Amino acid sequence: MRNDAARHMALGGVMAALAVVIMALGGMIPLNTFLCPILCMMLLRFVLVSCGKRVAWAWYGAVAILSLLLGPDKEAAAIFAVLGYYPILKPKLDKMKLGPVLKLAFFNAVILSMYWVLIRILGMDQIASDYAQLGLAMTVIMLILGNVTFWMLDMVLGKPIRKRK
Repeated sequence: MRNDAARHMALGGVMAALAVVIMALGGMIPLNTFLCPILCMMLLRFVLVSCGKRVAWAWYGAVAILSLLLGPDKEAAAIFAVLGYYPILKPKLDKMKLGPVLKLAFFNAVILSMYWVLIRILGMDQIASDYAQLGLAMTVIMLILGNVTFWMLDMVLGKPIRKRK
């Protein structure tokens, strides 16, 4: 007799450790600020399909907290903390009639709120100065590219994962 609950928790723990390592490596290359949270969301999709929603929520919480505490790139950790649960939320949004519009509204609201909190409340002025140097036009272009990247991530997360029997 197999103990599926223990197997699911063990798999979730190993995947969480892998995700924390990915987030810890995020400070090495500037592009990884956006790439590492995406890779971790793909891992969450695998955990969701393999282990279920309950383990996926626990996995997300553990990875988000450990990334914020241990990750060198706090911006990447914040992106994962505010957006990392999207693979769990996606099936519900897919069933809604205005799903694509709600997804993009969700992404923009979450990302803009996150940057507002990072800059205004947590005082991460380096982020504000980085975007000030880029200028308004380039910041808007980055937001548009973020929307395109989110749309592509949504497409990738929508692909079926075969479950081993």
